[in-house]
Amino acid sequence: MNSILIIKPSSLGDIVHTLPAVALIREACPEADITWVINPEWAPLLRGNPDVNHVHLFPRGEFSGLGAAASLLPWLKQTRKLRPDLALDFQGLLRSALIGKVSGAKEIYGMSDAREGSRWFYDCIAKVEYGEHAIERYLKLAKCAGVKVDESLRYPLPSGDPLPRFDEHPPFILLHPFARGRSKSLSNAVIEEFCRVFAPTRVVVVGQSYRKLDPPANCVELTNQTSLLQLIWLIRVAGFIVSVDSGPMHIAAAVTHRLVSIHTWTDPRRVGPYNPDAWIWKNGQLLRVSELETAKIRRRGRRFKTKDVAALAELIRPLVPVDAMLA
Repeated sequence: MNSILIIKPSSLGDIVHTLPAVALIREACPEADITWVINPEWAPLLRGNPDVNHVHLFPRGEFSGLGAAASLLPWLKQTRKLRPDLALDFQGLLRSALIGKVSGAKEIYGMSDAREGSRWFYDCIAKVEYGEHAIERYLKLAKCAGVKVDESLRYPLPSGDPLPRFDEHPPFILLHPFARGRSKSLSNAVIEEFCRVFAPTRVVVVGQSYRKLDPPANCVELTNQTSLLQLIWLIRVAGFIVSVDSGPMHIAAAVTHRLVSIHTWTDPRRVGPYNPDAWIWKNGQLLRVSELETAKIRRRGRRFKTKDVAALAELIRPLVPVDAMLA
């Protein structure tokens, strides 16, 4: 197989979940020319990736409104030139299947849970189950393409970009409290309590939000102030990460086990961190990911409250001790 097209334009967490499958494809096809179709805002995730030869941007935001044709037609022309031997649709939507068709791929493979009629375009369908984690589903698609799947997974994420005028010492705790789903985000009261409990240790708050915070002095408020690559760097150098169920949480799970993922209404077995040594919070319980299979957790969740911060502090404080210079 000389050329392979990876179709996974979005979103942040799902692209992270696709990395191990593409890494195995590279190992199985070391000479293949691999191109990844990705949205421009997530393309930095592939910086320096040894498994990807080319990035084919899918500027979906430009394909609407009065000027859509002026952007879409040149993009279609460039996409038709790809002509891969195989296109793997990790997105599973009609538009992603159409990308495979437009590319002129000799064969298009997809998954059985693909939607919007996209399965009609597939030459081979990987059988996946509803309750499976996204990583397991994507590995099955790679296996459908003849790739041998084992337990050793590789996430070739970039090292990230350091923040100007930010010193990684003394150790700090990274808090990512915001998510698109309103009930998944932490309240201002919880964020402030979290900072108060860990004082004088620095708590660095990151993410995208329109909310105004009034945190204690030990909080470094970087909301809406970091690029994707700067966020990756912060995750790599943090003493510990606490995050709601979100894309940044999955980046953290890929690079460290020093992570607590907070789940309100989402099922951590399906969408939680794919790292057996990471931790999850659900309904007042703190569990290792490796314990989820046998644990009894109510499916119906609740919000994370200020009273729940104490349990996180008990877990994290021994791992991020108070710096002697700050005490």
